[in-house]
Amino acid sequence: MNETNWGLESVSVDFGNTHALQDVSVTLSPRTIVGVAGGDGSGKTTLLRTLLGLLTPSSGAVDRPDGDDVGYLPAGSGIYPDLTVEENLKFAAGAYGVRGDDYRAARDELLARTGLDEAHDRLGGKLSGGMRQKLGLAMSLVHRPRLLVLDEPSTGVDPVSRSELWRLVSEAARDGASVVMTTTYLDEAGRCDAVCVLDEGVVLLQGPPNDLVAGIGGRVGETTSRPETRYAWRRGASWRVWSPDEFNSSAVRPVNPDLQDAVIVAALRRRHETGEVAA
Repeated sequence: MNETNWGLESVSVDFGNTHALQDVSVTLSPRTIVGVAGGDGSGKTTLLRTLLGLLTPSSGAVDRPDGDDVGYLPAGSGIYPDLTVEENLKFAAGAYGVRGDDYRAARDELLARTGLDEAHDRLGGKLSGGMRQKLGLAMSLVHRPRLLVLDEPSTGVDPVSRSELWRLVSEAARDGASVVMTTTYLDEAGRCDAVCVLDEGVVLLQGPPNDLVAGIGGRVGETTSRPETRYAWRRGASWRVWSPDEFNSSAVRPVNPDLQDAVIVAALRRRHETGEVAA
């Protein structure tokens, strides 16, 4: 398989006076998974649509393979509810020119890997949410794409199915695909080889998850009552707090930060620097 990198270089996308993406660069390499994380309105879907060629950037460059070398799983699985599992898969295969023995081999492999072999004659509309997502993923993989683009594949899916979906995505990367997936789950983003965290169209953090956590700097602590600092946020039943130095209160217990802490600290810093939140 060709070892070409794909991605976006200094891409901006404007809708009138709205800056959906601002100077965003993402490199997608074979055998790697890049997670694009962020909240609603952060620019995740705009990034994917620009990568797929569905949106034209206002500036910057997009590099992607030809259409037949791209696999796409839209939000909501993209399956046809009135077709059976196998009919959905055959339809997708035909659209990519995969027929005959090649189709039968891909069908047997994908139905087995997704655990849908025993449900091959069930209507798509009768599948559970997790099964629909696995079928949608199988449809996006039937032609063995070089670039796999997944729009929030595990949103609204039960934990067991999330784990199974992650296994399938990891196998696609292991087989040589470049994978990019949007997600609202930071624990899931933390399992990717690299993460691009967007905030209002701007890259907030980018890099391997462990490097992002290590780059927080300062100290992260936990306390049961809200600290008197602008760098504090609720987490579960307690509060997290960040300080550039040691904590001056015995009520704050130092903790080992994770990716969620890194993202929140970066977001708070950005908002204070831009004046969105008062000091």
